[in-house]
Amino acid sequence: MDPLLFAFALAFCTATLALDNGLMRTPPMGWLAWERFRCDIDCKHDPSNCISERLFRDMADRLAEDGWRELGYIYINIDDCWSSMQRDKQGRLQADPDRFPSGIPELARYIHDRGLKLGIYGDLGTHTCGGYPGTTLDTVAVDAQTFADWGVDMLKLDGCYSNDTVQQKGYPLMSKALNATGRPIGYSCSWPAYQGGLPPNVNYTQLGEICNLWRNYDDIEDSWDSVLGIVDWFSTNQDLLQPAAGPGQWNDPDMLIIGNFGLSLEQSRSQMALWAIMAAPLFMSNDLRTLSNEARAILQNKVLIGINQDPLGIQGNRLLKEKSGVEVFWRPLSESASTLVFFSRRTDMPYHYKNTLWKLGYLPGNYKVYDVFTGRTMPELTHQTYFTASINPSGVVMWLLSPTVHRVQTQEGANPSLLHNHVEEIARPILL
Repeated sequence: MDPLLFAFALAFCTATLALDNGLMRTPPMGWLAWERFRCDIDCKHDPSNCISERLFRDMADRLAEDGWRELGYIYINIDDCWSSMQRDKQGRLQADPDRFPSGIPELARYIHDRGLKLGIYGDLGTHTCGGYPGTTLDTVAVDAQTFADWGVDMLKLDGCYSNDTVQQKGYPLMSKALNATGRPIGYSCSWPAYQGGLPPNVNYTQLGEICNLWRNYDDIEDSWDSVLGIVDWFSTNQDLLQPAAGPGQWNDPDMLIIGNFGLSLEQSRSQMALWAIMAAPLFMSNDLRTLSNEARAILQNKVLIGINQDPLGIQGNRLLKEKSGVEVFWRPLSESASTLVFFSRRTDMPYHYKNTLWKLGYLPGNYKVYDVFTGRTMPELTHQTYFTASINPSGVVMWLLSPTVHRVQTQEGANPSLLHNHVEEIARPILL
């Protein structure tokens, strides 16, 4: 099937499955504590980095003051190890009083005052993965109401210390409980990750009806091998995963680790590009206070963010896996645009990859091409023109393409994506 027909078919399939809470119509973006800061609770010896209200206020300040919020990075997400070891006298979860002396409601106000949203972590089990109080079936309703009363905007519900029966009952139950509070709360489910991530154990139709996003696979680690493992799993199983994704419901390959310790500059670009192809939630887990300019430039690339946030919401796929070690990924975008990523798994030297758009499934015609990382408009290509992309080891070349003349239908009043706002001169199609 050619890319344009594929895009139409997949859009039709995903249109009826979205969770009906009106949230996260494009992949959510923000900052999440876990990968970078884990369960560091030693505030006596490591006050700047421990899981505390100070850390989350610091990160909220950075999102608000350093240009992140305007690009769509609006969530500040607490992960495990935030709570007290005991519930309060009314049976409600409570924050650790030493590390969160002001309480979660006050932290939520601080974050909301900066135009941001607060996410929090729970676990559908007797304990969280870190050993803190979990959410059992009899406490689902009270925990949902507690989070709503606190002003929480997103819940990540993990699955440690539970079983299949509890998960089958509990994840849908929490969805209903969150909706019953009357507060819009985005819902991230870890359910499929505990069931192997694939049908028949995982019912993606059901997930699309109860969750806004879900973890499918293993936790990411601060290493290139971890990134490659996630990309391989998603690519191998793309035919099963793609139909599940769409506006309001997203496959989640886990956090962006750009700016930490494990990735080179080329590998950082690769993670960002491949996550954009996968229509993945973009949750950074890094230290925004000390982020390098190079990492910031990758994470704040406006065109790339626009591709990720494309309103059509179709997850892309791997088209080719060449013997040379080059892989080609493709994603259809709104208004007949598309993006190609040429990804090199080589470790020796830059590789000159040659191909034509026709061989990649593009329809006859002329195409404008914009290089996402260099910021340059390239010479126009016909579908039969041979091109050469020079790809650095473990790096990517990422192109945004738009046919020069085509016919599209648009809805009156539709908002253009961030992509089209920032590359209008090369991305917006000619309407006939």
